[in-house]
Amino acid sequence: MLRVIDKGIFYMLLGAMISALNGALAKILSEDISALEIVFFRNAIGVVLILYALKHTPPTLRGGKIYLLFTRGVLGFTAMILFFYTITTIPLGEAITLNKTSPLFVTILAYFLLGEQLHKRTLFALFVGFIGIVLITKPFGMALSYEHILGVLGGFFAAAAYTTIKKIKDIYDSRIIVLSFVGVGTLFPLVLFILAPYVDTPEYLSFLFPEFILPTSLNIWFLIGFMALISTLSQWLLTKAYSSANLSVIGVISYTNIPFAVGFGYLLGDLFADVLTCVGIGCIIIGGVVVGMKK
Repeated sequence: MLRVIDKGIFYMLLGAMISALNGALAKILSEDISALEIVFFRNAIGVVLILYALKHTPPTLRGGKIYLLFTRGVLGFTAMILFFYTITTIPLGEAITLNKTSPLFVTILAYFLLGEQLHKRTLFALFVGFIGIVLITKPFGMALSYEHILGVLGGFFAAAAYTTIKKIKDIYDSRIIVLSFVGVGTLFPLVLFILAPYVDTPEYLSFLFPEFILPTSLNIWFLIGFMALISTLSQWLLTKAYSSANLSVIGVISYTNIPFAVGFGYLLGDLFADVLTCVGIGCIIIGGVVVGMKK
């Protein structure tokens, strides 16, 4: 039987791979629908899936601290819309890389808010993972812009959402935690769509108030359904991962999302990774292996 830390690493590795695939699907869908529509459809279908799972096997944990559950949903929605918006405006590799600043923020938040200790091995793994991100980012010629700032903010809000999981994991079933995320992620876009015709927003906030256009292509609906299915699975895996082990440890493992994204990007037509990118991927993998080693 896997130890708790090993379970967390397994959940994160699988969740990272599916998350990267989700990003690739969102990139494809962004050619036909807005980022907010992607968020809306993805979460609306997720709500149905989670409710079905809860009906099949009701939760047993007592619940409580509803404000933390709602906070997790709001933070998760904010992180998601920022992430999908950056996917629609900058290259997939850059968007994924910026989003993966979240483990760095998780480590900081866990230290200050949860009192988790940072051991030398964890610090070393974080350092190696950070070097890997720098090496992967540099070949893309990333330039700081409004979209990139939003990408980093998305990473921060994702980290804040993951940190709240640690506070409620013992009182809420993991499916309920995911339901709070997809539920808020369905309700908030719906409100924004309703307000869109009546709100005169500046250009830099226009992505929050797009016109709702119902897709008519069966191909688009298939991609939406598939993305919603794997996104819900990914959220469940990430929730299990962050509930199973030290946040700093799992945060490092989540860096594997980047090499997965590079692979999916290549399948979508991106150029094959150069030497620096390969070295960066190697650094990230080494960081994950080091932190997962038995003490």
